[in-house]
Amino acid sequence: MSTFSHVGTSRLNGQVKVRFANDALRVKVLEKNGHTEVDLIELPNGPMTKEDAIAFLMKIEFFKGKTGEVNLEVKAAIEDAMDRRSDTPKAANRDKPKKEAKKPKQPPKPTMEAIEAKVAAKKSAPKTTLTKAEIQAQLADMDEAPF
Repeated sequence: MSTFSHVGTSRLNGQVKVRFANDALRVKVLEKNGHTEVDLIELPNGPMTKEDAIAFLMKIEFFKGKTGEVNLEVKAAIEDAMDRRSDTPKAANRDKPKKEAKKPKQPPKPTMEAIEAKVAAKKSAPKTTLTKAEIQAQLADMDEAPF
């Protein structure tokens, strides 16, 4: 399982997402690739998994920023990352009723009429028009294959 020493958020193409890194130089790479509003912090207790790092961001209320005002986009990005990485379903899906599992289709039970129809079909099937002796004579007349 991967661990990271830095976590934060950035905006790319108008969308804020949680970002993970192993050093502060990642800020330069993100900015070079078009990210804006890059805000990474070092995790105080050493490297953490993504799930633990996201929980840490929520615990310290990272979405309030340095000014103390709540940034709703950052908060939504952190909550979205938490929902995607958690084992529990998203809050929006918790109220939806669960779909029932489909039962496997059972083949129909054979009836006496169906069995009799199969037997009759086998009896009326045409038999070969050649006798065994005729087939053996044809095989004897064939030349050996050249290979």
